[in-house]
Amino acid sequence: MASKRDYYEVLGVDRNSSTEDIKRAYRKLAVKYHPDKNPGDSKAEESFKEIGEAYEVLMDDNKRAAYDRFGHAAFGAGASRGPAGFHDPFEIFREVFGMGSDSGGIFDQIFGNSAAPRDRSGRQRGSDLRYDLQITLEEAAFGTEKEIEIFKHDVCTHCSGTGAESGSRATSCPTCQGRGQVITARGFFQVSQTCPRCRGTGQVIERPCRECGGDGRVEKRSRIKLKIPAGIDDGARLRSSRNGEAGVRGGAPGDLYVVIHVKEHEVFTREDDDLYCEVPISFSTAALGGEVRVPTLEGQAALKIPAGSQSGTLFRLRGHGVQNIETKGRGDLRVRVIVEVPTKLNSEQRKKLEEFAMSCGVDNNPMHKSFFEKAKEFFR
Repeated sequence: MASKRDYYEVLGVDRNSSTEDIKRAYRKLAVKYHPDKNPGDSKAEESFKEIGEAYEVLMDDNKRAAYDRFGHAAFGAGASRGPAGFHDPFEIFREVFGMGSDSGGIFDQIFGNSAAPRDRSGRQRGSDLRYDLQITLEEAAFGTEKEIEIFKHDVCTHCSGTGAESGSRATSCPTCQGRGQVITARGFFQVSQTCPRCRGTGQVIERPCRECGGDGRVEKRSRIKLKIPAGIDDGARLRSSRNGEAGVRGGAPGDLYVVIHVKEHEVFTREDDDLYCEVPISFSTAALGGEVRVPTLEGQAALKIPAGSQSGTLFRLRGHGVQNIETKGRGDLRVRVIVEVPTKLNSEQRKKLEEFAMSCGVDNNPMHKSFFEKAKEFFR
């Protein structure tokens, strides 16, 4: 009989390797040689068995110490190898990926077990759903009600979600004897997998529902009403409880998550609870002062412009912004005035404007004077 290889050599680590080094080495080799990933390959199965045996010994401090001292002789005839000393080789994957002993996820994807959690009657919670909803700025500011239409799994009306025809009943699965799991021998290991017939429930239905095939739900179009609260912002997420997909065989339904997208407005932009807009004013209004009408989400409002206002000046109208979704207080409207320059002048207008410019002098242009004082070094 061929002699056993050194356990450290089997895992590709040295004798001073830490527990984490051994875990990483085993995890990599277990994925590579697992029989489910190498069907019919006897060499891969032997390698998988060999690395599992090495891992079991080197991960146990006492066994590793005995192996380091006596080698394979430490586990020869008469050595304790029963179930009490068995180390679950798959526990490393559950630890690495943060899963319990019966969890799904990455471990199940690697080794082919993708069954979702169900209770012993076959009930399973429905999936959560996402819906992206676009609304206007006005709807976001004042709140609204929307009705959306989605295509999803809903409760089968023929069997009322039980998955069974009338008069039929669920019986213990003959394949797994009601355990929901089947155990397959893999040489040194025993691998437990979800029963393919009952899908882990431990029960089978004598006569499945002819409409849903025993699932307890069917795909159909559903209409759902949503209340959008005032002050909601772009990117916010609303949860509509129990409006996700129906559960399997009467399981609890999932939730619907609605992500809000606010359309870009032609006039206003929003920052938190404040609104911003730009309003053009005439040169004469900026110079002489006056009152202009500015837009708000509720109509128009009057804004007083002081004489001598400069282009780009920002004014505030209190309480004309968006309601805060928590405090219910309203933000402000910030109005930036842009002085509009006439593009066409007739001869009379031009003459009067030239006379006006001549009469102003430097003292009536403080920004012009200040700029040239700062930049005089550049004009020498």
